[in-house]
Amino acid sequence: MPLTTPDGRYLVVRGRLWRCSDPRLSPERRAALTQELMSARRAKGAALRAGDDAAREAARARVDAAKHALGERGPVWWDDGAPDLTRHLARTTSYAEWFAEVERG
Repeated sequence: MPLTTPDGRYLVVRGRLWRCSDPRLSPERRAALTQELMSARRAKGAALRAGDDAAREAARARVDAAKHALGERGPVWWDDGAPDLTRHLARTTSYAEWFAEVERG
């Protein structure tokens, strides 16, 4: 199970924060968008292997659209004014104390 911040906003991967999907999405909508995201990622990989630049860019656009629809990119889905800390190291953010506790076990 991936490590998630206490407020549910971020996954922590190798100490770095990555924005979670919008929890207000219905399970059906989230599943459909996740399926599209995975399909787009497979298409991007196939385009890279084939050396097809146009297909790669089309697949990249699909990945970006799916991630926006999931709430993982674009405007944040929370409304308390907190900044988007995606890609920041957890230890350098307001999650530093929590993350240190988690790392200590």
